[in-house]
Amino acid sequence: MSVREQLVALLTLARKEYQRVLRIWVQTIVPPAITMTLYFVIFGTLIGRRIGQMGGFDYMAYIAPGLIMMSVITNSYGNVVSSFFSAKYNRHLEEMLVSPMPNWTIILGHVLGGVVRGLIVGAIVTIVALFFTRLRVDNVFIALSVVFLTAVVFSLGGLLNAIFARKFDDVSIIPSFVLAPLTYLGGVFYSVSLLPEFAQKASLLNPILYMVNAFRYGVLGVSDIDIGLAYAIILAFVLGLFGIAMLLIDRGVGIRE
Repeated sequence: MSVREQLVALLTLARKEYQRVLRIWVQTIVPPAITMTLYFVIFGTLIGRRIGQMGGFDYMAYIAPGLIMMSVITNSYGNVVSSFFSAKYNRHLEEMLVSPMPNWTIILGHVLGGVVRGLIVGAIVTIVALFFTRLRVDNVFIALSVVFLTAVVFSLGGLLNAIFARKFDDVSIIPSFVLAPLTYLGGVFYSVSLLPEFAQKASLLNPILYMVNAFRYGVLGVSDIDIGLAYAIILAFVLGLFGIAMLLIDRGVGIRE
């Protein structure tokens, strides 16, 4: 395939994924918006009044970037894992694999769909947050780049989950038992400086901590971790997960078995 044909294939697949998100918007967009609204009401309004300030900010403002990032993480991951596994389960993924499309276009096409859903839901949650607190963006570039790269990371993670999944139950194992705990322990609702020293060191092993704090730095200008290190870790995950996805698809792991 020529470069132009590869680009057309990529954009066509990305468009299909994007249209899928909008076609079933009642499932893909509305539920996370409602869930995040409940988080703001319960944690921000009811519990936040008792906590007061955190990191020099009103508690509601402090957790808002974390909740936005949580919605981006869960929705970018969930979109790709469900879409790619459905393509594999219904066996129309095989049609793409035997076509002249290079494997990287298949990966990026699905990833772009996950990124689109993650960013749409993230934007909606941001709008919801503005009803509860005032947010100022301290650094637009950091905020936008971190949220985009994070959506890419978890879209690739969802793709890997779908590759190894053999049945529909396998699709929910990682989000329930790995992704959810890491997200809740990733500094969404608190500053890691409040934890005991051993817990702070353990938290540094959680990659979501770096993503949440980098985004919080872009929005509020405060962070528990070094921003340069956060970018390095996020980019390492992007490159590493993409390389693993390419290797697995090239070898037909979970697809031709």
